[in-house]
Amino acid sequence: MPRRPRFSARLKLTLSYAGFLMVAGAVMLAVVWLFLLRYVPDSPQGLLFTSPNRYLLSRIFGRAAGVALAFLLVFGLVGGWLLAGRMLSPLRRIADAARLASNGSLSHRIRLTDRHDEFRELADVFDTMLEQLESHVAEQRRFAANASHELRTPLAISQTLLDVARSDPSRDQGELLERLHTVNTRSIDLTEALLLLSRADRGVFTREPVDLSLVAEEAAETLLPLAEQRRITLDVTGEPTQTVGSGPLILRMVTNLVQNAIVHNLPVDGTVTVHTESVRGRSVLRVENTGQPLAPELVPTLTEPFRRGTDRVRTDEHAGVGLGLAIVHSIVQAHDGVLDLTPRPAGGLIVTIRLPGKA
Repeated sequence: MPRRPRFSARLKLTLSYAGFLMVAGAVMLAVVWLFLLRYVPDSPQGLLFTSPNRYLLSRIFGRAAGVALAFLLVFGLVGGWLLAGRMLSPLRRIADAARLASNGSLSHRIRLTDRHDEFRELADVFDTMLEQLESHVAEQRRFAANASHELRTPLAISQTLLDVARSDPSRDQGELLERLHTVNTRSIDLTEALLLLSRADRGVFTREPVDLSLVAEEAAETLLPLAEQRRITLDVTGEPTQTVGSGPLILRMVTNLVQNAIVHNLPVDGTVTVHTESVRGRSVLRVENTGQPLAPELVPTLTEPFRRGTDRVRTDEHAGVGLGLAIVHSIVQAHDGVLDLTPRPAGGLIVTIRLPGKA
């Protein structure tokens, strides 16, 4: 339960305003008393009311000073209360927005447009934070829903195969075991991809010098049998390109790109080119492949989890787990890099990654 403060900020500011006003008034009166009345002569003996004198002015000045101080006190309290309320009104709006956010409502915005001061800056920062949180939460919910669906599919297939085997004991057990092995392998691959994606999103890894050209050669060597199987020409070109980051994550990033370029190439006789270079202090990796033409409006969706163009990825033999470019995107972001996807006019895709160069 929220605990109300003993003294509100508005009350404290009000008392401060009134106190400073009283001190300022008292100082002014003291200045008048010390530097004005001291030059007024004392009254002669027995002539108190015959001419202005220090005694007479002191009595009049004392009553007037008391009335002035009382007026300053009331004016300071009332004026301070109103001024404090006006000054603190943006904080109340920010507090209301924070309270709504703590209850799960991230769509509310402060939009403090009638001020141009530090409170406006604070409100704008808070609105930006709420917008980022809302986007992040929506993305996480969508990702969780997609992941649940994709994980449920192989489990449902396994359950169906087991039910069929139980109802038909004479069925070929070797075929059943092979299909169960395939489904289980895909489930493990999907789970490992989800864990890797979560690790990349958190950005928890050790940074070390990495040569992108060596990583590209290692990834190409690993995937060369797959390229030869599909009759894809795989070339690695460029120069040594140094960056700083996680070696395993960068290797997984390049491997995913090359594998994606091979799998989504033309059926036969396609090409995949991996090129590395340094451009204006940035380490650049470019993977270009031939393939079917891609609509420009579909290219941004390729980095979304479980998507390939406009079709969701299914758990068939060649579909993959649908997280290849999503993992690439997360790894690039975790390394403070930039990922660009450009469709080739003749078909296929050009993927360009720009990472910070080695300091």
